[in-house]
Formats: sequence, structure tokens, C-alpha cells
Amino acid sequence: MNMKMSDRLELVASFARRGSRIADVGTDHGYVPIALAARGIAEAALAMDVKPGPLSRAEENIRRFGLEEKIAVRLSDGVRELRPGEADTVILAGMGGELVIHIIQDGKRLWDDIEHWILSPQSEIDKVRRFLQGNGFRIDEEAMICEDGKYYTVMDVVRGVMEPLDELQALYGPVLLKRKDPCLCRLLERERRVYGQILDGLAGQEGPAVAARREEIERLLSQIEGQHWLE
Repeated sequence: MNMKMSDRLELVASFARRGSRIADVGTDHGYVPIALAARGIAEAALAMDVKPGPLSRAEENIRRFGLEEKIAVRLSDGVRELRPGEADTVILAGMGGELVIHIIQDGKRLWDDIEHWILSPQSEIDKVRRFLQGNGFRIDEEAMICEDGKYYTVMDVVRGVMEPLDELQALYGPVLLKRKDPCLCRLLERERRVYGQILDGLAGQEGPAVAARREEIERLLSQIEGQHWLE
């Protein structure tokens, strides 16, 4: 297969289970379902997008690799056009955390039908983790990668009970913290420097908003510095 995917998308694809039926929501060029079908990992796949343009590009790529029999394309706002029984795995990657939450919530009728959710929010990942915890989902695995200076997390999510998350776990991932993930270690070292710079910038400033911001940063900095494995 002559198609080069980014390291981020390769990490997303690595979470798919062999023999699964994939629904890739917000598929863009269709690279992930194409890779999974071509490698024999996905038994079948749906490339879904809310916009006709990306879906057309995905369709062209699917034809180019001769995978029309394995991958179908479908115009869909999130998972609204996904029918029960069509997929056992949903991929939500490359979108903001609020949108990830909205799509999962909007697809509540599928919660007991989908065995496996592969999530990679681009923002507000703490809100996503707290939403999962509060709605009967469990994070079984997490991985982190740094690409072009930006850190990306991919989560393997199933239905189940998750232990309550503290602030640091919600922000950076309970599995990554427990594993003392090397990539997370580099991110936390960077966060520690950034928070220190923010505190320096707040020095000498007064007012309720400044005091609240200083308290928030000091709390987060204290929690990060409490991770002794960083030293």
C-alpha cells in the first residue's frame, strides 16, 4: 500500500482490533479506514463525514486502492446515519473535545451496540475524560505522541466503570500517568516550565481574576511537581 500516513494517524489506526467493523467519523481523506482495510485489520469500514467535499476525496482514495468492496462512504453528521449492527468500533479523531462529547452523546442509542471507541480529541481532553467517567465508559488504554511540536493522545474506550479521576488524571490521562509514559513525561516537563513562566508574568499584578488564576496555576504546578518520577 503506497500511502504515507502521519504518525498521529498511525497511532490512531494501531488501536483498531483485527476483524473489527470500523466507522471512521470525520474521515477526511479516508486514510485510516483505507489503511485498516488494506492491512487486513478491518473486516469492513464506513468512512463518514458531515461535508460532501472530504467524503468525495475519501471515495476517490478508496477507489484508487481498489477497496470499494470493503469500505463504504456515507454523509453523516456524527454517528446519526450509523445504524445498529453496522459497526463494532467508532473512531473519533482530529476534532475538538466538545465535538467528541456531542457526537458520543448524540449517538446514545448506539452505546450498547458499539464495543470499542477510539478517541483522539484535539482539545478539552479533560472534559472528554470526565464525560466518559460520568456516563459509564472506561478508558482501557492510552498512548501519546508528539508530532510537529504538538502532543496527541489516543484513548481506547469501552463500556464499563472507571475510577473517579483527580484533576491531573483528567488532564493528562490515568493510564499514561500510571505507566509513567515517556512522552507524557516530556509534556509535563514543558507544562512545568510554562506554568512557571505564567506565574512570573502574574507577579506584581493584583485583582480577583489574577488571584484566581495564580491559585489555579500554583495548584496544577504543585500536582505536577508531586510526580516524583519526573525528576
